[in-house]
Amino acid sequence: MSEECNNKIGMLYLSATPIGNLEDMTYRSVRILGEADLIAAEDTRHSRKLLSHFDIHTPLTSYHEHNKLEKGPELVEKMLAGDTIVCISDAGLPGISDPGAHLAMLAIEAGINVSPLPGANAALSALICSGLDTTAFTFYGFLPRTGKKRRELLERINQSPETLIFYEAPHHLKGTLSDLIKALGPQRRAVTARELTKTFEEFNRRTLGELAGYYDEHDPKGEFVIIIEGFDAENEVAAEPEQQLSPVEMVARLEAEGMGHKDAMRETAKKLGISRRDVYQALLNTSSTALTEPASHCSGPPSPEGKA
Repeated sequence: MSEECNNKIGMLYLSATPIGNLEDMTYRSVRILGEADLIAAEDTRHSRKLLSHFDIHTPLTSYHEHNKLEKGPELVEKMLAGDTIVCISDAGLPGISDPGAHLAMLAIEAGINVSPLPGANAALSALICSGLDTTAFTFYGFLPRTGKKRRELLERINQSPETLIFYEAPHHLKGTLSDLIKALGPQRRAVTARELTKTFEEFNRRTLGELAGYYDEHDPKGEFVIIIEGFDAENEVAAEPEQQLSPVEMVARLEAEGMGHKDAMRETAKKLGISRRDVYQALLNTSSTALTEPASHCSGPPSPEGKA
């Protein structure tokens, strides 16, 4: 049992685990994981690999979103009986978009001491390297999956001045960027971070519109953190006239400035936060409308009497 637990009641540790690089693990976490009576893991198969790497042989038990209501009280009983338990997630800090928060609340209600084992965290790691304001920020985790709840949240944070932080899976990234653009506008500065602390770590710093255009051409891979600058009234007003242009108008403006047709389409997609396919379709629809409109047979305006 840990040297840090000296009473008859056990305690709960919330331990960070690596978000990519195994060297993210702290000496203290390795020690206490080895001294604990039990480790509550989100995915025991995944965690077993980590424990094997550090030669930790503490028993594992499964504790995750789908069994927390039944398993949480069982773990609390064990701690009340004197066991020291360490809760870990698959990566990063348990309790952040993770059922570890529920276990911590149960333990606190039962009078059990809860202590952190600090370490790697994807949200804060991405934030400090984003280049955006770190003075004030709000972490939202994964956006709600249902359309109504998602819209309500995005409408509520539309004018939040704090830097915004989200998590997203690769197969949902394009749809999430599209929804963020609808709510916040394509000109808002943003960063996507992926493969943090790994060999192919990547920070993509652009506007929301440019990010949407980039991932329209490059399939997202890996788990993402999205960092978005907060609302700035001056910047929003300056960007507003351009955002009100239609894809056809934007292409025409860029071509008038000397840009080639394909480049103008690509740049329009980035600026408006839509796909190049949408830009092409808008141009195609305009061309089709022009071809189907009846041609006028009048060589000039009609006379007051209505005769040519």
